[in-house]
Amino acid sequence: MFTAEQLKEAHSKVKSGADFPAYVQEIKALGVTHYEAYVSDGHLVFHGENDHTTQVPAEYEPLTITDVVHSDEFKTQLLAHQQGKTDYSTFIKMCAETGMEKWIVYTEKMTCTYFDTEKNEILTEQIPQ
Repeated sequence: MFTAEQLKEAHSKVKSGADFPAYVQEIKALGVTHYEAYVSDGHLVFHGENDHTTQVPAEYEPLTITDVVHSDEFKTQLLAHQQGKTDYSTFIKMCAETGMEKWIVYTEKMTCTYFDTEKNEILTEQIPQ
């Protein structure tokens, strides 16, 4: 099964949203079935078969996530990030400012779903393969 070090190594290759599909393919190959990314502090929880779970600890100082969702702004900025126009730290700050609490990636379905602080699903996208 995968380790925190393997996951950190895979994540270190992500410089912008343009790198995200390759990252998801890499962690899928390691055995990750899905993972949750928390905007507030950057910790990640990875899940695999047989209830295998690995957590990667917080990566930055805690951010305050607004309670007001700005979904149109989020979608606009997400597209820019996916096109490689912003780096990961800019993307994370934007998520906090637009009300995104976390996202969950399912590697089998190749989807990424974003949630607000009330656990409402804001957007689900298909990850290019």
